[in-house]
Amino acid sequence: MKFLLGRLGKLGLSALGATLLVSVFLDLLPGDPVEILLGEQAQSVDVAALRHQIGLDRPLPEQVWFFLRDLATGELRTSLPPFQERVAARLAEVAPRTGLLALAALLFAVCLALPLGVLAASSRDGPLDRLSAILAVAGISMPSFLVGHLLILFFGVRLGLLPVAGDDQATSFLLPALTLGLGLSASLSRVTRASMLEVLREDYILAARARGVPERRIVWRHALKNALLPILTVLGLQAGAVLTGSVVVEKVFNWPGLGTFLLTAIQKRDYNAVRAAVLVFTLTYLVVNLATDIAYALADPRVRRAAAR
Repeated sequence: MKFLLGRLGKLGLSALGATLLVSVFLDLLPGDPVEILLGEQAQSVDVAALRHQIGLDRPLPEQVWFFLRDLATGELRTSLPPFQERVAARLAEVAPRTGLLALAALLFAVCLALPLGVLAASSRDGPLDRLSAILAVAGISMPSFLVGHLLILFFGVRLGLLPVAGDDQATSFLLPALTLGLGLSASLSRVTRASMLEVLREDYILAARARGVPERRIVWRHALKNALLPILTVLGLQAGAVLTGSVVVEKVFNWPGLGTFLLTAIQKRDYNAVRAAVLVFTLTYLVVNLATDIAYALADPRVRRAAAR
């Protein structure tokens, strides 16, 4: 309980720090949202009135305080006229779409990387190991926007099997999720291989082989279980990379998720929407890392004992 309360406290401070930081960067962005709305020929009195209505004439800490207050009460609205759209309603609409992409990408990465890494470790320096290394290097080296366009050309244009933009069809999420998952599976497969190789050199593995335990049972039942700890750590950290990578991927596939919402808000200088979107990204990343720490503690009794002290 002490471990969980401590992590929750750090989670809240990190979320507040992220909100303050993004507010500072928003203040440094070139261009005034009021001038963008009213145009350069607007009268100074109209500019001052709109700046007061939006709240841009307040000090930065006060702007952040009003943002957090309105967010907590559910009254947060877009910063720009006509001030009628609730930010929470828009987030509730777009965030599940990004969550769908992230979960599908993680599932694809785990289903591909774990067997590939285990098989590569079992046949060290063999053809399968070399092939997995080549695929991993290619997956890590290629940026997501390039992978996305290649998948569009192959599955969408050439084969005509999958939709390439929007979310109108049930299978529309497959290509963006595959784009996100390929890079993650590449790095995860190498971590799985390295962790498995380390475990397979342990004395209890040699003893199991000496007792005549089948190799398949040794690899998949004994070795993989003890090799999961580093894999869980990397998977939790990479989940954040999947979230941030979704911003680019959603743009490529015109997917109406949280990343597209954030980019649109930045272009319009909608400060409340930008703060809210970044806060959702931050909280999701922190919660995933907290879940990873809990899973780590459940998998390793030594971590539970250390956390209880």
